[in-house]
Amino acid sequence: MTVKVGKRDLTIETGKLAKFADGAAVIKQGETSVLVTVVSKSLSQPSSFLPLTVDYRLKAAAAGRIPMNFFRRERGPTDNEILTSRVIDRSIRPLFPEDCQRELQVMCNVLAVDGENDPAVLSINAASCATALSLMPWNGPVGAVRVGYIDGKIVINPQRHELEKSDINLIVASSLQGVVMLEGGANIVSYDLMKQAINTGHIENMKIIQSIQQMTENSTKAKSTQKEVQDELWKTVYSVCSKAFYPIFNDYTHDKFSRDAKVKTEIEKATKVLLEIYPNVDRELLNSYIQKCFKEVFRKNIFKTDKRCDGRGLSDLRNISCSVDVLKPLHGSSLFQRGQTQVLCTMAYDSLDMSLKFDPVSQLISGVKEKNFMLHYEFPPYATNEIGRPGAALARREIGHGALAERGLRPIIPDNLPFSLRVTSEVLESNGSSSMASVCGGSLALMDAGVPVKEAAAGVAIGLMTKINYQGETIDHRILTDLLGIEDYCGDMDFKMAGTRNGITAIQADIKIEGLPLKIVSKAIDAGKSGIVRILDIMDTVIKTPRQDKKNSPVKETFVINPKKRGRIMGFGGSKIRELAQKTGVQMSPVDDSVFELFAPDSSAMEEGKALLNSWLEEKPAPDMEFGAIYTVKILEVNVTGALVEIHKNMEPVFIHRRQLDTRLVEDARLLGFKPGDEIQVKYFGNDPTSGQVRLSRRLLLSPSVSAFKS
Repeated sequence: MTVKVGKRDLTIETGKLAKFADGAAVIKQGETSVLVTVVSKSLSQPSSFLPLTVDYRLKAAAAGRIPMNFFRRERGPTDNEILTSRVIDRSIRPLFPEDCQRELQVMCNVLAVDGENDPAVLSINAASCATALSLMPWNGPVGAVRVGYIDGKIVINPQRHELEKSDINLIVASSLQGVVMLEGGANIVSYDLMKQAINTGHIENMKIIQSIQQMTENSTKAKSTQKEVQDELWKTVYSVCSKAFYPIFNDYTHDKFSRDAKVKTEIEKATKVLLEIYPNVDRELLNSYIQKCFKEVFRKNIFKTDKRCDGRGLSDLRNISCSVDVLKPLHGSSLFQRGQTQVLCTMAYDSLDMSLKFDPVSQLISGVKEKNFMLHYEFPPYATNEIGRPGAALARREIGHGALAERGLRPIIPDNLPFSLRVTSEVLESNGSSSMASVCGGSLALMDAGVPVKEAAAGVAIGLMTKINYQGETIDHRILTDLLGIEDYCGDMDFKMAGTRNGITAIQADIKIEGLPLKIVSKAIDAGKSGIVRILDIMDTVIKTPRQDKKNSPVKETFVINPKKRGRIMGFGGSKIRELAQKTGVQMSPVDDSVFELFAPDSSAMEEGKALLNSWLEEKPAPDMEFGAIYTVKILEVNVTGALVEIHKNMEPVFIHRRQLDTRLVEDARLLGFKPGDEIQVKYFGNDPTSGQVRLSRRLLLSPSVSAFKS
């Protein structure tokens, strides 16, 4: 089946590949094609959450390449694959019934990429089609498009070369009921323009949804049924637990831990009472009903009082405090506190050589070879008073939150900045919205470091509570500004938005209902804008413009030498460059034969580095060498092509080519068994007339026709 989305055709196929899977679909656009399979199994024990796993893989084979790693095999998932897996998961998860008791695995395999059409968006649509064709109970389908804004026009599913000049890069996923997922960034575009982009994407998604519906109408697979709700048990649970929960949520003196402790105590009491009434009840089912009651009471209390569990109004922010230059030796640092969420951010300058380089497959998809701004997000276990393994592999959540915060700050970084920038965000305390706190703290750290940002940025999370009738229509709702962790858990939406006073830089919406009406999306953006402006007002009291007087600002200079002395500061195989970086922190990059570019983290390091370079360039007295004399030299380094030796401590090391190390034809000098520190005898036969380099030979000494000379 073919449907026209934007200006290009989208082809959906099924029934040809992976026929053993519960559902399989192939979607093509241009020469890019993606296969998605869905397999589900019944759970052996009841579960209170949906065990859904999504794995997206973009293998080198799909791009016609060989992997660049040592084994030339496909390795673990990249950050891009993890982020895409999260986007697919968040697009289809909201449409599964709450009581779904099946384990589900969605595997997205990119078959081929043409370098222009986006496999990520195709994977969402293919996952939607495959899930709709499977046995899983699901209230889909969903459709997804990528929205761009190029030359004053909204473009649907822009190609890679178009996306490079787009001011918006946004994925919109929709169901028939409304928007189910948003993910993307923007180059400080207006809030109203972002609304228009979302509306346009939602309209285009309806074409994809209708096409998938037509394909699934003729499906012969019967959807599995779910367990029925035990009305009597549910009514009893609600009657027992609600009386205990309401007073907790109306006690505004509680913080995160005291509230959680009180809830835990009341749940233990209620469980004992309920087990006396229903001694044979399934414990997992009972626990799921208690959690359902917990959420129900929390939500009803907000509708009833228009107050939140910490006493705030619906649009109120938590108490915010922030400071900069908290770690003096660093280029930039900040501490941002919002309620019980605390984030420490640091900023480091480095040379452009430290930019993040992308592999060939990533370059083909994104069109970007490297990036000189990075934000890394860390969420240690102590941030939530838990015990975990330090140094463990990054979780998908950390990668996702870091990418979102980086997207929120990248538009304020000036173009063509001659440095690499790395912001780190370490969450010290967490009670909701730590990724948006990272945007705020990161913006402060950048300005503290003196980075000439275009304007300050901040982020806020917007929540939602809805009342939905039996037809699935939203009949009432409450929008919450600056989300708490418990409000995220009990609510219907976590709408994260980063931006400046003038526009949006990043947006991400995790929606837990089957579709968010566009009018609520618009209200959420308005609430986010209001929250961002108020947060920026508070941040301005600490630092309003980038610092100009930072003492430890980075230094960049050029260093000019005589080309004949280049070897003195380069060393064998760049050994002197490495030594300079290790001893002084100064990084040196050759521009041409006589010009080098120096980067130092501060002025004192630069002076120290230049002093070391000048010491290497000094003319040092060395003994006169006699033509034809034999000298004992010390080996410094050996590689394939030859050996670097030291004749005298006041002389530059000399390189001896492998041809001059032995009378035999040697293809690899390391096979001769020489090690650094060994001493060998060599013969001096003058200097090279072009380069002036000393010429030494061991081969001449090994020749039987050569007579010995004493040094």
